Amino acid sequence: MRAASLKDSVVSRCAATECIVTQPELSGQVALVTGGGAGIGRSICLDLAAAGCAVVVIDRADPTAVAEEIAAGGGRALPVTADVTVEGDMRAAVDSATAEFGGIDVLVNNAGVFASLTNGPFEEIPVDEWRLAMDVNVLGTFLATRAALPALRARGGGRVVNIASTTALKGTAFLLHYASSKGAVLAMTKALARELGDDGILVNAVAPGFTVTSGVESNPGQVAGMRDRAPGGRVLRREMSPDDVVGAVRFLASPSSAFITGQTVVVDGGAYFH
Repeated sequence: MRAASLKDSVVSRCAATECIVTQPELSGQVALVTGGGAGIGRSICLDLAAAGCAVVVIDRADPTAVAEEIAAGGGRALPVTADVTVEGDMRAAVDSATAEFGGIDVLVNNAGVFASLTNGPFEEIPVDEWRLAMDVNVLGTFLATRAALPALRARGGGRVVNIASTTALKGTAFLLHYASSKGAVLAMTKALARELGDDGILVNAVAPGFTVTSGVESNPGQVAGMRDRAPGGRVLRREMSPDDVVGAVRFLASPSSAFITGQTVVVDGGAYFH
């Protein structure tokens, strides 16, 4: 997906008696996206930028290329190299966002580990992989949300969108560490929605199905079986790409979802009916 220019994002309809101009739906908003340097995160960053957001692209690997892609499309972006498992990194990222754009309206907790994890019986899962999944997928979501909270409150409210997974809903076998970590993300989504509702902060989750990302492409031995089986289990029998996720994220970040919180939107082509 290429970031559309802000001009391209404006829809105009004029007639003899009326002229309606619709600005980008998230114009003036600031979104912070963790794990934004590749895969689903990259697609989310580009789509939110096309919707009018200034985007803070956070990744452990240098995310400058994504920020430059957004700028080339006429958008605004700030690349921040940070590790979501390091509390100081997340505080510094929020400080950078506030200094550059004046605050934060949307937090997308996308950073996660999946394709590099061992796929097999739970008794064979290495302890260090269990800890890695919990650190990145669960602790990272916790630390990013806690770091962003003062900035969201300062705006009078905002949105938190957590990227979960259908593995936690289906009870996918042979991925206990990953499924458990994403189950924790779903539980956090519900509990935080109740806790932060009075602050005007809406907390929801998007649960993608098996998605062919750059991480999947670079770890074919780990996920080959899942990739082969996934399309056949869907109503829409094709592979899922990162761009398939972005519409749900944009909706949950937009004014259209102003009375929705604590919910999980499943995006998997009809493999799991939620």
